[in-house]
Amino acid sequence: MNQILDAILAPESTREDFAALPLPDSYRAVTVHKDEADMFDGLPTKEKDPRKSLHVEEVPVPELGPGEALVAVMASSVNYNSVWTSIFEPMSTFGFLERYGKLSPLTKRHDLPYHVIGSDLAGVVLRTGPGVNAWRPGDEVVAHCLSVELESADGHNDTMLDPEQRIWGFETNFGGLAEIALVKSNQLMPKPDHLSWEEAAAPGLVNSTAYRQLVSRNGAGMKQGDNVLIWGASGGLGSYATQFALAGGANPICVVSSDQKAEICRKMGAEAIIDRNAEDYRFWKDEHEQDPREWKRFGKRIRELTGGEDVDIVFEHPGRETFGASVYVTRKGGTIVTCASTSGYNHEYDNRYLWMSLKRIVGSHFANYREAWEANRLIAKGKIHPTLSKTYTLEETGQAAYDVHRNLHQGKVGVLALAPEEGMGVRDAEKRAQHIDAINRFRNV
Repeated sequence: MNQILDAILAPESTREDFAALPLPDSYRAVTVHKDEADMFDGLPTKEKDPRKSLHVEEVPVPELGPGEALVAVMASSVNYNSVWTSIFEPMSTFGFLERYGKLSPLTKRHDLPYHVIGSDLAGVVLRTGPGVNAWRPGDEVVAHCLSVELESADGHNDTMLDPEQRIWGFETNFGGLAEIALVKSNQLMPKPDHLSWEEAAAPGLVNSTAYRQLVSRNGAGMKQGDNVLIWGASGGLGSYATQFALAGGANPICVVSSDQKAEICRKMGAEAIIDRNAEDYRFWKDEHEQDPREWKRFGKRIRELTGGEDVDIVFEHPGRETFGASVYVTRKGGTIVTCASTSGYNHEYDNRYLWMSLKRIVGSHFANYREAWEANRLIAKGKIHPTLSKTYTLEETGQAAYDVHRNLHQGKVGVLALAPEEGMGVRDAEKRAQHIDAINRFRNV
């Protein structure tokens, strides 16, 4: 690995140099183990500790197949799917790997007693398999996490509809929280040249997800002037939704859980902010019954911030805890677009407020290649910025996942893989200087 890192750090390295580098037999990776999948049985979700289940160990370099690339990972980041994997909820990911392994002799590589996790990366291409023409060794890249086979017609209008659609590093093996990652070549995108490795790695999953959910015609199709309610507006996902709303001429109504998080939203340019803890919204009377009076109080507060208007779009991802309120506060004909359920998957709402007011619920999951490319392009142009708040080493990934699990973080947390320190990999210092305050916005809170 030292030879690979030396080549990346040497400015005079050529494509030929990278192509000639010998691949190591093994590399360090963050893994979960199949024989530990029941280690948290019987514990409440909040008591499950990623620091106990995540391992950093040497694993063999996987075989490179057609249409694939091996990438030297300089940095990665932690997403909620990394947390879910680490606590084996809502199920062990080894079921995903077993099913994928049955698809073909080549996919059998993924069905292993360990799972290399991680759905983001920034790094350098080391090798490409047969049929790869767009990328070559030495290319500096980021990767989005959509893995598709595209052998079915269903995926050719929108690749997210491919029956064999999977999230890399969650439903496949050899993910990005490692020194080397295996990806399909159509996951690769150019690394934004004004960002460091860890900054470039941070947006991938959440930025693309927010783009499809809010901006794309496959999601809410946001337009200028829309009022957009954004839950967790300073978090890993919501912080990108807030930026897209502001950049697209919409009016974000940012829901946060502390004054510190409210301040982050103000720094992004948002003005309408609701601190749900300070205002003590309790949407559930108890475990089984919601409180419509709280929905109404919440809707009244929104109208105070919008000049009397209801929201056109709700950017939903908490799920069970908030979904009833989200449906209620949306205007007639409006859209509730949901991509996750971090507070619970069994959503409950009063359907009268949906059907009689002609509202829509739209499911949104990650993004297709085009949407991910457009989201990354906006990062590269300096229109949207990383929301990196803190960076950990590969050995500290368990702590990073713990912090995300306990919501102790702001924005996104990064993980250095091969990069020996933060701040490396910047190729356009002039562009960086133009956007440095926005790039550091989440670090300076």
